[in-house]
Amino acid sequence: MKVLIVLTSHDELGDTGRKTGFWLEELAAPYYRFKDAGIDLVLASPRGGRPPLDPKSNEPANQTDETRRFEADPEATDALAHTVRLDSVSADDFDTVFYPGGHGPLWDLAEDATSIRLIETTLRAGKPLALVCHAPGVLRHAVNADGSPLVRGKKVTGFTNSEEEGVQLTKVVPFLVEDELVRLGGDYSKGADWAPYVLRDGLLITGQNPASSGPTADALIELVTKTARTTQTAVAGRTGV
Repeated sequence: MKVLIVLTSHDELGDTGRKTGFWLEELAAPYYRFKDAGIDLVLASPRGGRPPLDPKSNEPANQTDETRRFEADPEATDALAHTVRLDSVSADDFDTVFYPGGHGPLWDLAEDATSIRLIETTLRAGKPLALVCHAPGVLRHAVNADGSPLVRGKKVTGFTNSEEEGVQLTKVVPFLVEDELVRLGGDYSKGADWAPYVLRDGLLITGQNPASSGPTADALIELVTKTARTTQTAVAGRTGV
C-alpha cells in the first residue's frame, strides 16, 4: 500500500505579515498512523522541497506526542525537507491520497490545477481520498465527470466558521471552509469545536480540525484496506482463481 501526502507551499497569512503553512499535528498524526501500519509514504508539495510549517502549530500548547516524535525522527524530518514536486507524481502510482490542513492550502492548493486534477483522477479511479481541517477547502474547484461540484450531495466536514473565529482569522482567509462546502451543495455537518469529527461518504473522507487528523487517517486505512480486498475478490472471481 502506498499513500501520497500533499502539503501546501504557501507561507503568507494574507496581508497580515505573519507566516502560515501546514499544521504539524495534521501531518505528524497521520504520518505515524500510516508508518505504524506498514504503509509506504511519499510527501509532495506544489514547489517541492521543504514546505512551510505554520509556526503556531509548533508552539508548546499545540504540540502532541506525535509532533514531538516527528521532530525527533530523522527519517521523517528528511522526508519533509525533500518533498517531491506535486506535478511530478501520478495518481496511478498510489492507492490513496491524504491532504493535511493548515491555512496555507486555502491559498495555493485550492487553486492549483495539478492538485485539482489529482483529486478528480484519484476518485474517478475508485481510490479513496482524505482531507482534514482546512484541506477540505481544496475541493472547491474539483468536479465530477458531469461537471457538477465534487462535494455536491456528499457528507463532508471541515474547519468550522466558529473555529476560524476562535483563531481570529475569519477576515484574513480567502474563504471560509464551512461556507464554501455549503455553497457547493455539500451535506456539511460538524461536531463540537476542536473535538475529533470525521465523515465518510463513499470514497471521500473529511475531518474537521487538527484533533481529527489521526482518526481521519485511521478511517482512510480502513477504507483503503476494504477497497483493496474488494478489488482482489472481484479479480479472483473474473479469473476463477
